[in-house]
Amino acid sequence: MKVAIVGGTGAVGLEFLRVLEERQFPVGELRVFATKSSAEKTVTFRGEKLRVEELSAVPLQEAELAFFSAGGSVSREFAPLIKKRTIVIDNSSAFRMDPGVPLVVPEVNGGRAREHHGIISNPNCSTIQLVVVLKPIMDAAGLRRVVVATYQSVSGTGIEAIEELELGTEEMLSGRKPVPRVYPHRIAFNVFPFVEAFDSSGYTVEEKKVCLETKKILEDESFSITATAVRVPVKRCHSEAVNIETKKKLLADEVRRILGSAPSVTVLDKPEAGIYPTPELAEGKDDVFVGRIREDSSIPCGIDLWIVSDNLRKGAALNAVQIAELLFSTAASKH
Repeated sequence: MKVAIVGGTGAVGLEFLRVLEERQFPVGELRVFATKSSAEKTVTFRGEKLRVEELSAVPLQEAELAFFSAGGSVSREFAPLIKKRTIVIDNSSAFRMDPGVPLVVPEVNGGRAREHHGIISNPNCSTIQLVVVLKPIMDAAGLRRVVVATYQSVSGTGIEAIEELELGTEEMLSGRKPVPRVYPHRIAFNVFPFVEAFDSSGYTVEEKKVCLETKKILEDESFSITATAVRVPVKRCHSEAVNIETKKKLLADEVRRILGSAPSVTVLDKPEAGIYPTPELAEGKDDVFVGRIREDSSIPCGIDLWIVSDNLRKGAALNAVQIAELLFSTAASKH
């Protein structure tokens, strides 16, 4: 199969290369594209060096499948040009809320992937790990309200943000004052409730994405959802504190049982023994990890829990590759 990666030199693009190789996706020919500033760099796939090409629609449409991870403006420009000949799985927000474009998490609504018209959207990284956990709970007891606070790693912003955290940490430990460039505030030894721009309502774009995308994926407009997105000084993996009000009462042990048998979910919930999900534990793993499962004593039908997942894998590259596996029915989906 002829496969293309657009944005192949970024954090998610590099993760695409790793995931495709690890899962033995049937790549016959791989071409990697980037904007002019990153063209001519090299990346490694299956032990071979590949030259990164400058993005252009003509060679791109030769691919049967293209993974996009170069930002919304690039997706909006190039995906419509090639969608008649190439299936596009887009990691940006460009088409997520388009009613004609499926927004897919394979464990939740994988069947929607086959309804595409050339473009399939990969959801926001924070949304993916949330809906993987919400879906089995919704199926068991229904949803009334979801309140989520995200604690998002810097890799969600890209390689430059990772470098800013590393440099800022070194500077702080050396007694120097870091100068923020990627973020509006120092990220080393700091947290701030800002992930993307604020709108007139006081919410950020990221918070709106989580709320709107969750409803679209779960195909349920009846429940309420609100979010607060926070950036934390962690390189990789997003964490979420989630409060769920269900229609039917669920005990904590029932939730553990439900999630324990849910696809792509690992329950780590023995807090008295120090066992609960952390970014350190989740990094490089494919599953969504859940712990701190407890009944919310303030309402009759409430559950609190803590979710951690690798935002570059299940939150981005892995989810996209799993969508491709659904479409092309590869044996790698059981890898």
